[in-house]
Amino acid sequence: MIIKQALLAKFSPIAVPLIVSRKNNLVAAKSLMSLGGDNTIDETLFAHIARDLTEQGYSVRHAALPESLSNALFTYQQEMNAEKFIDAGIGRGDDYLLNEFVRTDEICWITGESVTGRDWLNWAGQLQVDLNRRLFLGLFSFESHFAHYRPGDYYKRHYDAFRGEANRVLSLVVYLNPSWNTADAGELVLYKDEQDRVGTKVTPLMGTVVTFLSEEFPHEVLPANRDRYSIAGWFRVNTSVTDRVDPPR
Repeated sequence: MIIKQALLAKFSPIAVPLIVSRKNNLVAAKSLMSLGGDNTIDETLFAHIARDLTEQGYSVRHAALPESLSNALFTYQQEMNAEKFIDAGIGRGDDYLLNEFVRTDEICWITGESVTGRDWLNWAGQLQVDLNRRLFLGLFSFESHFAHYRPGDYYKRHYDAFRGEANRVLSLVVYLNPSWNTADAGELVLYKDEQDRVGTKVTPLMGTVVTFLSEEFPHEVLPANRDRYSIAGWFRVNTSVTDRVDPPR
């Protein structure tokens, strides 16, 4: 499903059950946006992203991150102590493990301790609020990290939502690579489903913003010919139960 029934909030005082199929959920989301009376859908980045998500489940917007923020994030990542980065793994908590067959990049989680980190989290928070308003996604929290792919590093085809852990709803990637060209490679490849072997390639150009539904799109990062920098993040819903807090703190 593109937008799950469980994530759709009330549009009117009367709760209306909304569609469970992938195709019909797209139609439902489009209707919600139209009924909302928002006439600025083509006038802001967030509106473009919302429209892209309802129409195709993903959005690629080149040079869309504010230039000042892109430059600040790039500079900050370049100046970070290499010791803050750790080899990336798969899974979380007790299930976390390193697997160089799957991925070889290194990451550093963004906690908001720096001014630049807070600026990034504030921008992502504004996107969260806007998408909740437009698409009724129920996004509850956000987590993200810097990612560094050395020449030859990769991340094999995978999904962002963990099996049995459907709380990652929307993935967000921004690229921090000035003067990137096609010879540098390192593209993100988004596949529409398990059968797709061609995919949509995204060049990691500076300031490009990519969003996609975490459970719907298998994807991979191809090896690059130079150091490749980005931020990867995920908007989550709250699936806490009596004996387990999620998202974890």
